[in-house]
Amino acid sequence: ELGLDLKTTNITQLGRASKVVVTKENTTIVEGAGETEAIKRRIGLIRAQLEETTSEFDREKLQERLAKLAGGVAVIKVGAATETELKERKLRIEDALNSTRAAVEEGIVAGGGTALM
Repeated sequence: ELGLDLKTTNITQLGRASKVVVTKENTTIVEGAGETEAIKRRIGLIRAQLEETTSEFDREKLQERLAKLAGGVAVIKVGAATETELKERKLRIEDALNSTRAAVEEGIVAGGGTALM
């Protein structure tokens, strides 16, 4: 977004974190030690861009950035008496997380058929 080239980047431009997990789809930074004021300024800038944009695509991307900057990370610890029970609980939690992600991304409607009224 800033137009920086990785070849010209040096260590002073990088931050610190206790843990970084990078996958094909996501990058998760845990306990990032970024400057709080710089993060707040960036959040304010994104909010200003949200108010000015007319493109639905841009609005969606800006909202994603805002959520990622302002959001946090949760750790869910699962315990069980047996290995089978543990696997079942992990699957249930994974299903709940996927349902929550889908609800956030796609939206929800009131239950009990009230959306049909």
